[in-house]
Amino acid sequence: MRLLRAVCLTALLSAAGCAALTTGQPGDPDYGTDAEANIRLGDEALERRDFFQAEKYFEHVRTKYPFLEAANEAELKLADLDFAQEKYAEAREKYQSFIKLHPTHPKVDYAAYQGALSHFQDIPSDFFLLPPSTEKDQTEVQAALRSLNEFIRQYPDSQYTPEARQKLEETRRRLAEHELYVANFYARRERWKAVAQRLEGLLKNYPGTALEEEALFDLHDAYVRLNDTERAKQTLQRVIERLPGTPAAERAQRLLGS
Repeated sequence: MRLLRAVCLTALLSAAGCAALTTGQPGDPDYGTDAEANIRLGDEALERRDFFQAEKYFEHVRTKYPFLEAANEAELKLADLDFAQEKYAEAREKYQSFIKLHPTHPKVDYAAYQGALSHFQDIPSDFFLLPPSTEKDQTEVQAALRSLNEFIRQYPDSQYTPEARQKLEETRRRLAEHELYVANFYARRERWKAVAQRLEGLLKNYPGTALEEEALFDLHDAYVRLNDTERAKQTLQRVIERLPGTPAAERAQRLLGS
């Protein structure tokens, strides 16, 4: 009898396991009676991070009400859904498609900003177990710089432009930090020409960052080591011109005097 009960229990557990595997994710939700209701239900599902249900609601609106404005909104929310799941490449593709299909839509600037932001969100992190982000590939940082610049150029009066400018400054700082990291790498190997080239690029491409003072004095040191007296003096003059009235300018003036 015990053997029979064990066999039955095993069979029940196996059946339950199979049922769990076959059902997996829930089926179709209870759809609302109109497009707006389903958009709202999708928003609620997205808010509680029920991505499967949210996608169902938004796709339902997109396919069942293709000629209503709600269908356009559903397209945009499907892009937001990918963004929320950190599927940035997929989200970016959807935002770009929305812009192409609906160039005069009132939320086209939102789609453009989110597309640019998807690059920013994909920038390497500074997770403590990994190398610093300044040492990693900067492809996404460069893409974020281009996208944010393009967004600001196209939508200077958008409500998202102030935030885009903040993200742009952070992106410029990250790229400047990378250039300084590479310059220091070359300096440790006493490759002073390469040091000067990287620092000149930093100062030309990312002016006005908090790293400018350090970059200028490191550049002066590189030219001194290269025995390029004229460029070393010109660099100190640049400190005075670019950082007037600061302790850095006073230091540069003292070095020029000596």
